[in-house]
Amino acid sequence: MNHTFQPSRLHSHQPGWFDLLSVIISGMLENAGEQESQLFLQQMGGQLAQRYPLNSAQTVRDLEVQMNLALARFNWGFVDIEPRENALLLTHMALPEGDNQLATASWRAAMGAVLTGLYAGWLQAQGGSERVPLVCDSVSDDAALLFRYQNS
Repeated sequence: MNHTFQPSRLHSHQPGWFDLLSVIISGMLENAGEQESQLFLQQMGGQLAQRYPLNSAQTVRDLEVQMNLALARFNWGFVDIEPRENALLLTHMALPEGDNQLATASWRAAMGAVLTGLYAGWLQAQGGSERVPLVCDSVSDDAALLFRYQNS
């Protein structure tokens, strides 16, 4: 893995923002259920991708740098992109921790959904097809979220 861009794992956040986000996510899970909440959070990630478009990337490395610059702006960790023969594997590391009020698994799943929408939006804006899914393969590992961009 390429780890040339590694912002600190210690992130500072304004008081109240994680509390608000935790309350919103908890409320969504209780009222709408997990599947509907995940779809909504993916849509919100897609809207973030539109709000924070990336510069045009000529290579996978350029794309990784552009994504990491945006993620650093949010203090959301960083991504490593590994091209494969027929896929891109994205490993998101240093995900900010939640507020300890929302279960860790729920927090990671929620952030995984937001990042799925964000990364998919950025990939599509770089010329990727809407028909090629971006799938969050794993949210259980404490160290990383794993995504796969691959035609089924």
